[in-house]
Amino acid sequence: MQDHRHFSGNPSAASPVIRDPVCGMAVDPNAGKPRHDHAGRTFHFCNPKCRDKFAADPAPYLTAIDPVCGMTVDRASAEHMRKHEGQRHYFCSGFCATKFEADPVAFLEGTSIPPPAPAPAGTQWTCPMDPQIVRDRPGDCPICGMALEPMGLPPADAGPNHELIDLTRRFWIAATLTFPVFLLAMAPHLGMNLLPGIGHAAGAYLQLALTAPVVLWAGWPLLKKGWASIASRNLNMFTLIAIGILTAFGYSLIATIAPGIFPWGFRNVHGGVDLYYEPAAVITVLVLLGQVLELRARERTGGALRALLDLAPKQTRRVRDGQPDEEIDVAHVHKGNLLRVRPGQNVPVDGVVVEGASSIDESLLTGEPVPVEKSAGAKVTGGTLNGTGSFVMRAERVGAETVLSQIVALVAQAQRSRAPIQSLADKVSGWFVPAVIGIALLAFLAWAVFGPEPSLAYGLIAAVAVLIIACPCALGLATPLSIMVATGRGAQSGILIRNAEALERLAAVDTLVVDKTGTLTEGKPKLTDVVAVSGFAERDVLSAVASLEASSEHPLAAAILSGARERGIVPEKAQDFQSVTGRGVSGTAGGRKIAFGNARLMQEAGIDLSTVADRVAVLRVSGKTVMLAAIDGQLAGLIAVTDPVKPAAREAIATLKSAGLRILMLTGDNAVTARAVADQLGIAEVHADVLPAGKVEIVARLKSEGRRVAMAGDGVNDAPALAAADVGIAMATGADVAKESAGITLLKGDIAGVVRAHTLARATMANIKQNLAFAFLYNALGVPVAAGVLYPAFGLLLSPMIAAAAMSLSSVSVIANALRLRAVRLG
Repeated sequence: MQDHRHFSGNPSAASPVIRDPVCGMAVDPNAGKPRHDHAGRTFHFCNPKCRDKFAADPAPYLTAIDPVCGMTVDRASAEHMRKHEGQRHYFCSGFCATKFEADPVAFLEGTSIPPPAPAPAGTQWTCPMDPQIVRDRPGDCPICGMALEPMGLPPADAGPNHELIDLTRRFWIAATLTFPVFLLAMAPHLGMNLLPGIGHAAGAYLQLALTAPVVLWAGWPLLKKGWASIASRNLNMFTLIAIGILTAFGYSLIATIAPGIFPWGFRNVHGGVDLYYEPAAVITVLVLLGQVLELRARERTGGALRALLDLAPKQTRRVRDGQPDEEIDVAHVHKGNLLRVRPGQNVPVDGVVVEGASSIDESLLTGEPVPVEKSAGAKVTGGTLNGTGSFVMRAERVGAETVLSQIVALVAQAQRSRAPIQSLADKVSGWFVPAVIGIALLAFLAWAVFGPEPSLAYGLIAAVAVLIIACPCALGLATPLSIMVATGRGAQSGILIRNAEALERLAAVDTLVVDKTGTLTEGKPKLTDVVAVSGFAERDVLSAVASLEASSEHPLAAAILSGARERGIVPEKAQDFQSVTGRGVSGTAGGRKIAFGNARLMQEAGIDLSTVADRVAVLRVSGKTVMLAAIDGQLAGLIAVTDPVKPAAREAIATLKSAGLRILMLTGDNAVTARAVADQLGIAEVHADVLPAGKVEIVARLKSEGRRVAMAGDGVNDAPALAAADVGIAMATGADVAKESAGITLLKGDIAGVVRAHTLARATMANIKQNLAFAFLYNALGVPVAAGVLYPAFGLLLSPMIAAAAMSLSSVSVIANALRLRAVRLG
């Protein structure tokens, strides 16, 4: 049985490298590591997981192909291994490894690229431009010809984009072959002869030999998509490209093989037939370049999703009773597992802290860089970054249930959605391609009838130029790319966009309806005032009330108990506790009879409130909720609780008003408190004591007046109004039903997020309109010029090569403009 010798230190010729054939790590065979015998050899592994993976299917891990020289390399003993973009590559020598490091892309564009990982079972595929197309397998879109993309969550390690690699390889080979064709074609116009002693026919066959692989191999994906568009009667940009390329190439091919069949209208002044190999080749190269640039841009638009996915660690440490911590893959974490999070690590999954404390950067959720303190009982979210402390957490939501996974899924879904404005581009595209083909035919006929000799040749040039310059790729990219960039940018700022329609509607709103509690205010009441009447002390009043509220489930009870604890008061145990709906609570504590509630409860007990009436009015005007306390049948004092306004609310409201929005506040709270909060924030229109149905009625009334309404809220009672508005904006800190009813979700429950979302929506729609305007203007000017309208006045006829360059430039311009959204400032 063959085995490898032991080595230590750096590998050398005297001590060969022994590698784990699965992960590529160097392994010491005498260190007690796992091993496995296969085909008369002993293979060594860094851990049992790699061994088991090898044992299950050894074939993929035995050998690899050197991407530089193509030699077969033994993975278990390869001295040279390099990683590039998550892939391991093995080399036969240090020379090949060094050459690879200098330019890995040049070698990875060949067949050494491993096949893409199979998609998960049940994966469906859709078109990024035509999301109504859904298929059970990959392929090309029958409408626009683009490659279909998998739906659902993107894999954590998607690997290289194989379509991009393939088209890049085709582009470089085509460019290399096209350069001499271009020189051969242009040289005679410059008075040069690059092939002295070689006749015209031999030169034509040389150009044919160089151009054929460019058109028929490098351009094959373009031709295939063009044919598919004709066969399915979904004419698109590939229809025009394929017709243009094949027309120029086919014409030149016939002119090379059988020039005698051409009439005089195609012959030049020397009686020969001009060749158009160089336009066919150059157009192919330029279109491939445009496709490569487009794919790279789409790769960049997915950067936000990949960045979010990368926030989740791949491994974590599981705490086991009486045993050392175990390092496991996050994919193997189950609900209830205890996990240790060390300083500087990302939280692996969603859960609750059970031991220790730390500060956590939650900018993933809120967009705010200020760390949040976490101690036992606090919830933590997967992907957030731990600070300097260490803690143990209990996993509660794992896999697709985590907030991070839901964010990624929602962003991916939004990126595939269509904005209503895109229907304009769809309508234009529906008649645009047939119209362009008709214009190309008319241009050919016009030149054939009215053009100078060789009129038919001029007509052919004009027709091909029209077909190429009119390719509607810029029109097709105008909306989807902006939506993709915007949704990714929003996710980075804590703005989750359900679909493109919500983004477009938000940009058009002129009225914002805002709920008070939890949206403008913290939604967490705080004790602010304890006022005792003559004969009672403030501490005694608060102690008595806290003893009662310890048994209450009322939302304000928590605020009173928290305030008592802050003052060092320990509540006593209450007896005979009774809750009176709509009035308050009563009971006995410390041998005293206590009643606590509103004025109605006091009046029913026959207690006079005249002595505190003025003080109650002052507190209520300041936006506080006032409750009264009685001890042993006498008025003892009053307690005020307030729901503080969120720190950024006033500035956010001012910003929204300056943007031209009409702001209304709706709340179920009483009118005095609501008016006090509105005055703090500068909101003029307030509707108080409003029930959920009333909120829907107000939204409907505003819409009937022609207003475009956005509703921001967080509670169950806000869900109907969120659904009724043109666009609903929910706070992620609120109820699930509110989030389900909304088109926009703010991960940080803050009105300032509405400002960011509104800014992003307006910037996105402006960007889309710029793209569409450019695409329409480009075609409106380009097609007539290509047809030759400038020739009578200026003698200008557009070359098909220039047309192809202009077409590619238009797409690049749209892409560059869309990518500007990544840098937009959201406030």
